[in-house]
Amino acid sequence: MSETPPPPLAQPDTNPADPAPPETDGVWYASYPPGVPHEVDVTQYASLAHFFDDCTARFRDNVAYVSAGSPMTYGALARKAAAFGSWLQGVGVQPGERVAIMLPNTLQYPVALFGAFKAGAVVVNVNPLYTARELAHQLKDSGAQTIVVFESFAKTLETALPGTRIERVVLTQLGDLLGAGLNLKGRFINFMLRHVKKLVPAYRLPPSVRTVRLLDALAEGAHAPRAPVAPQRDDLAFLQYTGGTTGIAKGAMLTHGTVVANVLQAKAWIAGQLENERETILTPLPLYHIYSLAVNALCFMAIGGRNILIANPRDMPRVMKILRHETFSCISAVNTLYNAFLENEAFRQRDFSGLKLAMGGGMATQRAVAERFKAVTGKPIVDGYGLTECSPIVAMNPANLQDFEGSIGLPAPSTQVRFRRDDGTWANLGEPGELCVKGPQVMKGYWMRPDETARSFVNDGWFATGDIGVMDARGYIQLIDRKKDMILVSGFNVYPNEIEDVIALHPGVREVAAIGVPDPVQGERVKVFVVRRDPALTEDALIQFCRQQLTGYKVPRLVEFRASLPQNTIGKILRRELRDEEIAKIAKPGAG
Repeated sequence: MSETPPPPLAQPDTNPADPAPPETDGVWYASYPPGVPHEVDVTQYASLAHFFDDCTARFRDNVAYVSAGSPMTYGALARKAAAFGSWLQGVGVQPGERVAIMLPNTLQYPVALFGAFKAGAVVVNVNPLYTARELAHQLKDSGAQTIVVFESFAKTLETALPGTRIERVVLTQLGDLLGAGLNLKGRFINFMLRHVKKLVPAYRLPPSVRTVRLLDALAEGAHAPRAPVAPQRDDLAFLQYTGGTTGIAKGAMLTHGTVVANVLQAKAWIAGQLENERETILTPLPLYHIYSLAVNALCFMAIGGRNILIANPRDMPRVMKILRHETFSCISAVNTLYNAFLENEAFRQRDFSGLKLAMGGGMATQRAVAERFKAVTGKPIVDGYGLTECSPIVAMNPANLQDFEGSIGLPAPSTQVRFRRDDGTWANLGEPGELCVKGPQVMKGYWMRPDETARSFVNDGWFATGDIGVMDARGYIQLIDRKKDMILVSGFNVYPNEIEDVIALHPGVREVAAIGVPDPVQGERVKVFVVRRDPALTEDALIQFCRQQLTGYKVPRLVEFRASLPQNTIGKILRRELRDEEIAKIAKPGAG
């Protein structure tokens, strides 16, 4: 039996709020789109397994996913997930046991995901590009005993295994679930990846670990009896790891209830704009990331949507080849990915007459990118806001938005949002503060980290996000920046998002990141890292541009041009990595 320590549920009231509720409470309801309810019945499904069974039954004959041109219907997905769940049970996986999934956007991902839920397991999503060190930490911390992994990453797994509790490894290759019958297409793709492109490094997993091919597991599970498992709302569904870009990654405990609630909140929000069984969404962001997982894999399943899976969005020529024969009505992406699409001539020449909704999240969308996107497609980028700990959606702009709003929208149905001053009291309308959330989508806490959990819940159970924002009289939220990323120049707060947004307006700039670097006089000074669109752009020209747009203390003092900026797997620029580089330079003997 696997151990599942009880998570802390009651949070200490360390900073009691003002006795009267702030004037922000509920002001947003007047701005809700017609037909969107203030509250949603989040008890419609007992679990994600229940939700999955309902959706796959209702949309059985519809295509759920397309990968490399090969479709999988909801009915086929249901059969394969049931088979994988039966296999997991047959090899001894117990309800509550953690199953790690280390897969890119391929048909194997939803099969493994929903198969694990069918067995009552807790899913641990793993970035396939992790180093052995990062993978080892996540496997040890979660206590996972089973992992489903692409064979291309088996060498990394081999290195990471010592000290983990992994007992079972399920291996798969890109072509395994492509095609039908003899699956000649899949076999050809697997042959090319292994023998021609040499993308499967040699590996040797220890004999103490049971290794099985996914296709064999599915064949075995299809004929094996399965004892029905009925997860409940309070049971863990995910250990979704977060914080890796700002410190040691920690697992957010998301229950079946929190994730289902968020799906139903989002479904209620888009009900008037999207149609059941009619929508196709482009899925370039990895499904193991909470944004794509919730929006693409789950919310679009609720309306019988069709997902076009992109395994590697950075391979733009390959993406355009896939899209040559595809149309889509929806897309979800982050600012850097939208920017990359807009740099591609083939994308700009597409017919976007069928596009209904382009969603932004994961990082701030820059106005320059949003304006270019609308000029090309005729549609605005509709920004939302969320974080792993909230399953993830907290706020959304109306889906029928006509122009880029520049805000993160309105709190979702059944969600309360307040802003907390530094002294722990609640801020009023128009007053910046740390964004805090209450709602059915908020996590239970951090796995095995009661101290971190206690620090994250303030003022009688409000989750403190670490983001600084402000609400206007309409209830719209303007996100200012991450609290940890704020730059302090001579006592003045400087927010990197504002600087980046201004610099991105310069026609010679492709990408930009702003950070604070230590300064003996000012405390910190602003440094920007820029990827040029125009090779002739100079440091002086860029600073002069900033002086026309920004007050003196916000103007960058240092500019560094680079060929690229560090990004995570969804394209979010990693300011922390840039800041660490600068601190390391200063720490060197003789530096400065």
